[in-house]
Amino acid sequence: MEGHAAAQAAIERLLAIMDKLRDPGGCPWDREQTLRSLTPYLLEEAHEVIEAIESGDAAHHREELGDLLFQVVFQSRIAREEGKFDFAAVCDTIAEKLTRRHPHVFGDVSVSGSREVVKNWERIKADERKAKGEGPRSAIGGVPTGLPALVRAERITEKAGAVGFDWPDSKGVLAKVREELSELEEAVAQGSGTDKGQQQVEHELGDLLFALANLGRFVKVHPEEALRAAVRRFEGRFHHIEDRLRESGRTPRESTLEEMDRFWNEAKIRERAGP
Repeated sequence: MEGHAAAQAAIERLLAIMDKLRDPGGCPWDREQTLRSLTPYLLEEAHEVIEAIESGDAAHHREELGDLLFQVVFQSRIAREEGKFDFAAVCDTIAEKLTRRHPHVFGDVSVSGSREVVKNWERIKADERKAKGEGPRSAIGGVPTGLPALVRAERITEKAGAVGFDWPDSKGVLAKVREELSELEEAVAQGSGTDKGQQQVEHELGDLLFALANLGRFVKVHPEEALRAAVRRFEGRFHHIEDRLRESGRTPRESTLEEMDRFWNEAKIRERAGP
């Protein structure tokens, strides 16, 4: 319980700092903020946490989690001023929700694995909405439209799978990926010189990306994280090309594709060799 006591003391200190910032005589900038004005900072801090995780720097990760937590504390303080709720209510609400939605941990329900956990989670959510008097919602509803498209595709297919609309295994998804790739190749071959042709290429490319996002779910690889990692690898390899060309006083524009490709393969070899 020592860890809990330290956490409680740290949270109380943070809440006291928040009070000081918002109270009369506090920080003018903090006192001017509203729930709406804080929205972009919340999004920014969430992305910075992701970058910190990917960097592998524990100190940076800890710092960015603190920044994100502060956004929760900040919004809770404003909500308290508006008579809506406070930070304690936020904590109680999520604690009650987690307890209610994990009957296999806090109750007497048995599950065979994570897929059944997801199905139970969606069923419990539906029961909660019914208890609130809300009408039925689509089985794939509730996924924010502002999420990155690959993340949204993964979550929607996960929700569809929870109600039985799913492939039995990854073989079916791989076949779908091949089918969508073939249709994309056909659309590209027919040409994208017209508006209709361009729309068809866009349509088929979207279908392929959606199928790949679904495949990621089956092989337990988050497609958004996989793509972010691929982008980082591309950046690292391209920076290597630029560095090698700079040694001879040149830029990529002053080089040939063959030369850049040679340096690209050199960068890949370095990656395999490790640090």
